[in-house]
Amino acid sequence: MSMAMPPGTVTTSGRPVSRLVDPAAFATAIATSGTVTIDVHVPFEGKIAGTNLIIAYTDIAQQASKLPADHHTELAIYCRTGVMSAIAAKTLASLGYTNVVELHGGMYAWLATGRTLINTP
Repeated sequence: MSMAMPPGTVTTSGRPVSRLVDPAAFATAIATSGTVTIDVHVPFEGKIAGTNLIIAYTDIAQQASKLPADHHTELAIYCRTGVMSAIAAKTLASLGYTNVVELHGGMYAWLATGRTLINTP
């Protein structure tokens, strides 16, 4: 029997990988105490205020020591369009992270809603 996933959930082999959320929900997530916000886009093209880590999507596994030891910590990830963050979400799932929120549409969607980026790393 297959378990239904919430709308916006990205799955791999039937397991949840991340929750795709709009900019308003992402803003709420990153404002939540304990959430670790990660910019996974390369090259650097700006970051959302409050970003805790900048780790290229291709380097997530190699830089796992920078990630929270508690694999249930909420991780909020984003890139420019959503493509790199989708790859990062799968990598995070393979590392055992179970609570990943992904900005649907990336920084473009963030900017389209009138929000801003910080242009220095």
